[in-house]
Amino acid sequence: MIDGIRFRTGVPWRDVPVEYGPWSRIYDLFRRWQRNGTWQRILARLQSLADAKGAITWDLSVDSTVCRANQHAAGARKQGDLQKEPPGGVFTEPRDHGLGRSRGWFTTKLHLTVEQGQKPMSIVVTAGQRGDSPQFEPVLERVRVPRIGPGRPRVRPDRVRADKAYASRRNRAYLRRRGVRCTIPDKADQARNRQGLGSRGGRPPHFDPVDYRQRHAVECGINRLKTPRCRHAIRQARRPLRGDRADRSSQ
Repeated sequence: MIDGIRFRTGVPWRDVPVEYGPWSRIYDLFRRWQRNGTWQRILARLQSLADAKGAITWDLSVDSTVCRANQHAAGARKQGDLQKEPPGGVFTEPRDHGLGRSRGWFTTKLHLTVEQGQKPMSIVVTAGQRGDSPQFEPVLERVRVPRIGPGRPRVRPDRVRADKAYASRRNRAYLRRRGVRCTIPDKADQARNRQGLGSRGGRPPHFDPVDYRQRHAVECGINRLKTPRCRHAIRQARRPLRGDRADRSSQ
């Protein structure tokens, strides 16, 4: 049944091969698990087991990617909370359904953190025209891996790597408050402004270009999410929460 749910190479639910059973049964199971949090519990358990085995490297890279949305993804009701059965279930459905316009197309943007093994650790879904830097804190706040046995869930990475889009003082201050090291290059205009202030401009933030090369993990992770067998290449679902759960659990 799970293989049937994952069989989304751009086909509608009704075109899932008959070997998996009636398409409505597959969709109902997928929808029910999304609404009651089953996919999230599966993901949390898999992450806990991976962390206990040392398979998660707590150096995280942050980035985003834009996914073009099929025209049928724009059919969701704008006031879903007024429905008899609200779409989000135990989660909150974004009021804009994570759908916007970017470069003339309907688009959705995925903001994500990826560890060095190219496994997504958290995802935030927004409309395609939303900026990257404002989602830096929300996507890191979603990193949460429960322990096997007693102990609090792990929520703090050892290091965060990101590109210049996230090089704001707010983001750097956020990481300092949490005691997280970072590798984020300085923007050219920030460097010029600092130099123009002389001694009042302060020291430039430390940046290790060799360590920055490890940020390739998030690029590779995004590439894996956009393989032909994954729904994140082109968004088909009207509800962003339904397009997020299953693929994260399958990574």
